[in-house]
Amino acid sequence: MADRSALITGITGQDGSYLAEFLLGKGYRVFGLVRRLSSPNMAHLRAVQDRLTILDGDLTDQTSLNQAVRAAAPDEVYNLAAQSFVATSFSQPVLTGEVTGLGALRLLEAVRAFAPGARVYQASSSEMFGHVDREPQDEVTPFHPRSPYGVAKVYAYWACINYREAYRMHVSNGILFNHESERRGIEFVTRRISDAVARIATGRAQELTLGNLDARRDWGYAPDYVEFMWKILQHGTPDDFVGATGESHSVREFAEAAFRHAGIDRWEEHVRVDQRLMRPAEVYNLRGNPAKAEKLLGWTARTRFDALVRIMVDADLERYRRS
Repeated sequence: MADRSALITGITGQDGSYLAEFLLGKGYRVFGLVRRLSSPNMAHLRAVQDRLTILDGDLTDQTSLNQAVRAAAPDEVYNLAAQSFVATSFSQPVLTGEVTGLGALRLLEAVRAFAPGARVYQASSSEMFGHVDREPQDEVTPFHPRSPYGVAKVYAYWACINYREAYRMHVSNGILFNHESERRGIEFVTRRISDAVARIATGRAQELTLGNLDARRDWGYAPDYVEFMWKILQHGTPDDFVGATGESHSVREFAEAAFRHAGIDRWEEHVRVDQRLMRPAEVYNLRGNPAKAEKLLGWTARTRFDALVRIMVDADLERYRRS
């Protein structure tokens, strides 16, 4: 793999940082697209930063994407950048559409013009399924998105299929169900739980505020899922794959498991439900069927629910105990 290069958008995020480490381990030259902020947050990349090439770019700016693709001359492109927080998509729907939806289209245009032979991975989402009428969800389940984020991801998904069919480009969608880690942003519910549990366990807080405790998700571990992304692009023909564990758990179960692992009894005494954290249109039960990925790619999610909770809680406990 030493002669292969990859361009990763969203490289500073959870998935982007794990993917960068994974590809570097396979000998890739890795380029990362980073929005020019006053000081980009490179914390997740600190261990490998000197082995990466960082390029300025923004999914809302076509010229910067053209320049980045031309500079990287990639064999593989992973579009992981997005406005990815569902709650924010309700308050910033136009921005979400520009970045998460049209941003993917702009990147496809840049690849078509300057690296037409590259293989492209699009980070699609289980949020595209939204209001589901069957369980589990697989590659042929109809989409009924329930947020501006889900709508934007559906647009990007179909744009990828259109470019695959119209221009014979090697473009694939990974329809990933929720995948978490100790690098997850604090605004996401799993990390909100693990962080609060660690603060409560170390005497820094007394309360965890949550929204819908009954929402169920198919939760996996992010490092397992970046291998899945890579396997999709090694597949001989471009295609679309669901990545999931095949089991779902409620927010309530996640909180209960986190408190239990931290040795805190009567977890309900520490949890308060805040109606302001409820979504305008809720998605209640997402559970994926990864059978196609298992059969064609030989991929399976190795880290199960209880192990994921332990990993996240332990990381936050260690962080607070160190500080």
